[in-house]
Amino acid sequence: MIIKFLGAAREVTGSKHLIITQKNKKILLDCGMYQGKGIETDSLNRDLGFDPQEIDHIILSHAHIDHSGLIPYMYKLGFRGSVICTNATRDLCAILLADSGAIHESDTARFNVKRKKQGLPPIETIYTRKDAVNSMQLFIGVAYDRKFYIDENTKVKFTNSGHMLGSSVVSLEVAETDGVKKIAFTGDIGRNSNKILREPTPFPQADYLITEATYGDRLHKTTKEARDELLHVIKHTCLEKKGKLIIPSFSVGRTQEIVYTMNQMFNDGILPRIDIFVDSPLAVNATEIFRMHPECFNDEILHEMHMDPDPFGFDRLYYVRSVTDSKKINYRSEPCVVISASGMMEAGRVKHHLANTISNFRNSILAVGYCAPRTLGAKILRGDHEVSIHGFKHPVRAEIFRIDSYSGHGDYNEMGEYLDCQIKDRLKKTFIVHGEYEPQQAFKQHLESKGFSNIEIPEKGDWFEL
Repeated sequence: MIIKFLGAAREVTGSKHLIITQKNKKILLDCGMYQGKGIETDSLNRDLGFDPQEIDHIILSHAHIDHSGLIPYMYKLGFRGSVICTNATRDLCAILLADSGAIHESDTARFNVKRKKQGLPPIETIYTRKDAVNSMQLFIGVAYDRKFYIDENTKVKFTNSGHMLGSSVVSLEVAETDGVKKIAFTGDIGRNSNKILREPTPFPQADYLITEATYGDRLHKTTKEARDELLHVIKHTCLEKKGKLIIPSFSVGRTQEIVYTMNQMFNDGILPRIDIFVDSPLAVNATEIFRMHPECFNDEILHEMHMDPDPFGFDRLYYVRSVTDSKKINYRSEPCVVISASGMMEAGRVKHHLANTISNFRNSILAVGYCAPRTLGAKILRGDHEVSIHGFKHPVRAEIFRIDSYSGHGDYNEMGEYLDCQIKDRLKKTFIVHGEYEPQQAFKQHLESKGFSNIEIPEKGDWFEL
């Protein structure tokens, strides 16, 4: 058996790992899109590193686009195997991939207008909304903690990883001539203090472990500290400065956690009486899917739902669907909070809100998650005095805040404690993926201090015989 690392190798995007069995079955762990890599992004996404028609199965750890976003492209190029994931992941992919396809169509049309003016031929969009919708026929939903035979030699089991709705550790058992080989792929590891989701569940013992390291060199604050910081930023911006607070947030997971936290503040009577807008049609649809999957919720939110049936709705919270209503927010002079996608500030309606607020000192921008190094979010967070949004330069005068505790990724301590469910002596090798190289090195040292050994940090294109 061979494993080849084709994405999220010494970087945090494009998760894609190819397993080739002795019987030449080709299994892809995740099929993620590269995001936030500037001019390189399109070529990286189009060059898969394999023939999609030769792939038998895609096993998907969760629905985030950097893990699922190239499935419609695979379909467009002839992939007709199965996509196996949890039920909640399938439901989320139905909206996330269609939204991604629509964005690609829009972006390509806009780009081709520029190319036409330059006398250049048009380019073809990587995939369309229709490709995304059609690819959903390949999806197979499987419940947590149930072994599922994908062929006569291969079993898969999904264990809750606590990262987002439906996220999982993928455990594979592959029968080969020299015995059964057990591989565990953590996908992204969540936090045991998530406000909504169940904490990560221990997964079966593996021979080979593939684990993430997004925050391999960082510790998060507690959720209570995060709630206090969020309340402080809201009061400081909206009550003291009389400005707008823009919270760039991923539509799935992060937005629901922030809304749920504000819902608790509202119920406790401490949330200022200001209008709060969730301006992302995708987030609105995702919230509906959250409501459909209480099996993923922790005991805290299930208990609260007995007293408050809708933990994602309260007075003066407005879900915005139409473009017209979204534009109206920009003309408001009253203080308000706007939660809008995307979290890295690279696409979506949040860019329009940033363009309209970033140059006013009364306003604030609050980042609540990871921003890849080349993204607009990273530029704002590192203190650039001027940024380009939609081709126009904007001086940065708004206050910038950051709260990492709302991240869906565990810190190095939380990830290390979670991986303690494995007996170290029985692990033949551990691969660290999905992290920038420095955090990966730090996490490797942390794991070695806990007794893990034989740890590799593969580069893109590296392959290993298992």
